[in-house]
Amino acid sequence: MTDRGLMQRLNDGEKVIVAEGYIFNFERRCYIRAGPYVPTVVLEHPNLVKQLHEEFVRAGSDVVQAFTYYGNRAKLKLIDRLADLESMNRTALRMAKDCANNTGTLMAGDICNTNTYDTSDPNNKENMEAIFKEQVEWAVEEGADFIVGETFGILDEALIALDVIKTYGKGAPAVITMSTHNIFKNGVLSTVDGVELTEAMKRLESAGADVVGLNCTRGPETMIPLMEKIKKSGVKAHLAALPITYRTTEEEPTFHKLTDPKTGKIVFPLNLDCALNSREDIFEFGRRCDELGINYLGLCCGNSPHYTRTLAESVGRKPPGSKFSPDLSFHCFYGIDDIVNKYLPTANVLG
Repeated sequence: MTDRGLMQRLNDGEKVIVAEGYIFNFERRCYIRAGPYVPTVVLEHPNLVKQLHEEFVRAGSDVVQAFTYYGNRAKLKLIDRLADLESMNRTALRMAKDCANNTGTLMAGDICNTNTYDTSDPNNKENMEAIFKEQVEWAVEEGADFIVGETFGILDEALIALDVIKTYGKGAPAVITMSTHNIFKNGVLSTVDGVELTEAMKRLESAGADVVGLNCTRGPETMIPLMEKIKKSGVKAHLAALPITYRTTEEEPTFHKLTDPKTGKIVFPLNLDCALNSREDIFEFGRRCDELGINYLGLCCGNSPHYTRTLAESVGRKPPGSKFSPDLSFHCFYGIDDIVNKYLPTANVLG
């Protein structure tokens, strides 16, 4: 168990590394259905969720983020599992808290975009508040150290989520991260509801967010320039950057736009594997965050423990998982094996 909270760590200038990306990880492992992306694995195979929590911590994550992403009322209704709403959330939160207690890390509750935001509905705000409120209250009751509100493309939805955290979170710090969808208003990158990106960050800060920033949709290469812009805009809150682990580019800035270099076809969401970042890409992302003074950093969709370990090592950490970091001096082709080098010269073997 830890007695040093999120804000104390950030205010002291410490890096806080956060492993996200549970949805894609379990979809790849065949325990979540692509499409609805509801975290049913929490109830059906809780031992696997517990294991992934432990693996991410061992790889360097300072936070165990409860696997409640897309575990909200709207999503469970979609797959006719609404009866499991509370048990799914509480089970996820308890597993995360147990892991955090056992490893001295922080536990974060998690709420996210609902995909049901609809300004034409006169009850829109009340519906959003109800969805967020129950998840925030469960997170507080289960001992969350702070609450994450993530992957919001719509600023107004993010502000509603933030207000619920501030109202019902009983003082828990609020981390709000938005996703960009390459939408421009008057030639300027904006939120889905038309607010320029740095202005959106300032509005979140003014509304009481303790940490603001970006997650999801963009890989390191196309997220870092936006974080530089946010940093220069005068936002005083701590900044967060949690990109996907795919090689987005200036021409294809979000993973929704990525194409297969072989076929030219859009690869989102099922064929993203051909666009995965290298470990060197992730290392460089961590170094850039360090240079920019971004202290809340992590990885979102596509993340796996080896990526989180690479990120931790990029900022000078040596988590337990570093015991097994690569050492190619022992490799039969690249290392110092005299017998192999004598009879199988590297140039010939790899030629």
